[in-house]
Amino acid sequence: MSENWLGAICWNNDGLVPVIAQDVVSNKVLMMAWMSRETLKLSVETGFAHYWSRSRNKIWKKGEESGHLQAIEEFLLDCDSDVLLIKVKQVGGVACHTGRESCFFRRYGHGEWEVISPVIKVMT
Repeated sequence: MSENWLGAICWNNDGLVPVIAQDVVSNKVLMMAWMSRETLKLSVETGFAHYWSRSRNKIWKKGEESGHLQAIEEFLLDCDSDVLLIKVKQVGGVACHTGRESCFFRRYGHGEWEVISPVIKVMT
């Protein structure tokens, strides 16, 4: 299989592209992460989200430790070819390492950040 499709992506100077994971059923934005060419290829080949951890400087399969995998239903590339959107089935309902459904659980209002989503599962 040709890898021309990878060349259509505008990778940043570190060889990464930002990825937004969205729940395929609810359309809720679950998280934002980074993919490299290798992690994108792994994600396409396996059907499960693999990301590049900038802090650990390594590949990680989402849910490899927690069991909260992301089964990918669809890959979408934005108009500038520099952001990916993946629509996923979130196994176990938890996408955030804090044990919440989404990493976007704080809302700004009245000069402060308010927590608006409960912890579903205590993560260790």
